[in-house]
Amino acid sequence: MTDLRTAARLAYVFTLPLMEVASTRQRGQALGHVMGVFSHVRRLANHRHRAVTTPNNDTLYSTAQIDLSAGPVSITLPPAGERYLSLALMDAYTNNFAILGTRTTGPDGGTFRLVGPGEAVEGWNVIRAPTNHVWALSRILVDGPHDLEAAREVQAGLSMQGPATETPGPYALRSADWREYFDSAAALMTANPPPVTDLAILRAIAPMGLAEGFDPRRFSEADIAEIEAGVAEARSAVRKGGLGGASYVAGWSYPSSRLGDFDQDYAYRAAVALSGLAALPPAEAMYMRAEGHGARDLLDGTKAWRLHFPADQPLPVNSFWSLSLYEATDDGQYFFTDNPLERYAIGDRTPGLKTNADGSLDIWIGHADPGPERASNWLPAPAGPFAAFLRAYLPKPELLDGHYRLPPITEA
Repeated sequence: MTDLRTAARLAYVFTLPLMEVASTRQRGQALGHVMGVFSHVRRLANHRHRAVTTPNNDTLYSTAQIDLSAGPVSITLPPAGERYLSLALMDAYTNNFAILGTRTTGPDGGTFRLVGPGEAVEGWNVIRAPTNHVWALSRILVDGPHDLEAAREVQAGLSMQGPATETPGPYALRSADWREYFDSAAALMTANPPPVTDLAILRAIAPMGLAEGFDPRRFSEADIAEIEAGVAEARSAVRKGGLGGASYVAGWSYPSSRLGDFDQDYAYRAAVALSGLAALPPAEAMYMRAEGHGARDLLDGTKAWRLHFPADQPLPVNSFWSLSLYEATDDGQYFFTDNPLERYAIGDRTPGLKTNADGSLDIWIGHADPGPERASNWLPAPAGPFAAFLRAYLPKPELLDGHYRLPPITEA
């Protein structure tokens, strides 16, 4: 049998995604969001948006939390034409079990039936969720300020119909005392039973007693010391993880093939829940992080940096790409920072972006203004440490399989 310290560490890692989704649901409730109804964010994210870590500044978000225990719901996806649109459907453990939109269902929209794991419903348009709690998150491309109203019109066509349900919970936060944390985790696991393919780790965490109703009174003082040590180890390990893989290639980390649909990679799933909650799978979008320095792998905004794309090596995507900069919080999350240009990302759709005479492209990164000749290609950085992430939507095969590698960010 697994020792208690190890069981506590594994149990925290296994359940953290459940807890992060529940926290997101509770924050939405505080903002007036209703279960089973899309809430539309009508503006692009900026430095004030801190509800979900590593937001993008390319798309309008629409979000809905769903409880299928009361019955199926119908989701209507609007026609988007050539505009990128995706609706990610995530289970309670943050796995993307279905993505509707440009890549999969095409440009013409449609109506789909979302059913819980126990529903006996069949049909070509039926999507079966692995858990009763589902998070639906839509991204709709905005092709510059002039395009915002048109994007909003598409967004308004996204809707959901189903039985009224109450927001479950409340549940503890990830920073709560271990007793409160595991009490909430046990309740969420009961509401959303894990699949049989998780049986090995469920047996490993069995000493924590989550499956039979968590009762902290059963643990002795010596047990409590072991549990606290295991939870501390888990929290430290999760903060050190992230969206990228375990190592860097020419200055960039690349996502694991398991991103967004994690199978039994529980450590990666927990790290992404903390630093990149609701990340899409690589076939939909690839997230690459630039290599930094120190324990937290951050770059220094007081220095000048350059990202150079040679003319013959454009980024291979079927939709669009963008580079975003974030400040890092102490608990391992990432958010935009205020800057004089109100520019939070730069990419192939940025108005006024200039290429060099030979067709190559330079992006200038740093806190200090690089001068009028470079201002159109400047992405302002915080006056201190920051993380740089590049998103590539609908990547082509050469990016997916590693034949194409990003050029490194270098000191200018």
